[in-house]
Amino acid sequence: EVQLVESGGGLVQAGGSLTLSCTASGFSIDDYPLGWFRQAPGKEREGVSYIRSSNGDTDYADSVKGRFTISSDNAKNTVYLQMNSLKPEDTAVYYCAASVSFSYYSYLLAAGEYDYWGQGTQVTVSS
Repeated sequence: EVQLVESGGGLVQAGGSLTLSCTASGFSIDDYPLGWFRQAPGKEREGVSYIRSSNGDTDYADSVKGRFTISSDNAKNTVYLQMNSLKPEDTAVYYCAASVSFSYYSYLLAAGEYDYWGQGTQVTVSS
């Protein structure tokens, strides 16, 4: 059974940092892209970043480039999202997702490309 469990969310002041973790079970993170998404109240789910551990390919939404870093630890079957210089507009529920049906043409910052989702972790950035 595929499972994704996020952790690491919390309350932080603007300018602070948090690191989110997503631990996968039921598959190897080396096999499929994993992405981080976020959803703020009243807004659509937004792609934040993804990583393909097999080749190190990563990408980021423009809104987080230079502030967030995605990484993976294959031994722990875990993907991380290091978030620095946090802003109030980063406040959202952050979700981890796995794309098992991806193809060469997949746009991996799109939620529709992902098949399995974690339960989410709340990140709140106070001003």
